[in-house]
Amino acid sequence: MIDIIHRVGIKAPASKVYAAISTVEGAAGWWTKETTGDAQPGGNIDFEFSTSDGEKIGGFGMDVLALAPGRKVHWRVATGPEEWIGTDIVFDLAEDGEYTIVRFGHTNWREASEFTAHCSTKWAVFLLSLRDLVETGKGRPAPDDVQIGNWH
Repeated sequence: MIDIIHRVGIKAPASKVYAAISTVEGAAGWWTKETTGDAQPGGNIDFEFSTSDGEKIGGFGMDVLALAPGRKVHWRVATGPEEWIGTDIVFDLAEDGEYTIVRFGHTNWREASEFTAHCSTKWAVFLLSLRDLVETGKGRPAPDDVQIGNWH
């Protein structure tokens, strides 16, 4: 199994970072504006991605497996690209001084591929968008995210 992992520090209390990750409104502020669903354990969140002119380019459905306020968010991918189905997305939070450290994992990929590499870079882009949202009040969710190549 292959895992994507990242670590980012955000200058804010864990409760604020947690709210940005664990709610539909929060995720719409840093990942994709097209976020809908039920963000409670047992619920499902849908994340759709479109170009700036409205053309749909992809999406994911996440089952919300666990929430630990101020500490952890755990999703499992239920729908989307075949490579993502059954993988886990986990945000572990820990306060360290004036920072909340986000330890991110998108785990249990079946194999490493060019798509895995692309997704790893995009996750880094979106984690920095999360940081910006929490620290400044303005993230860069899709379709306004940083473009990294011909796959978006």
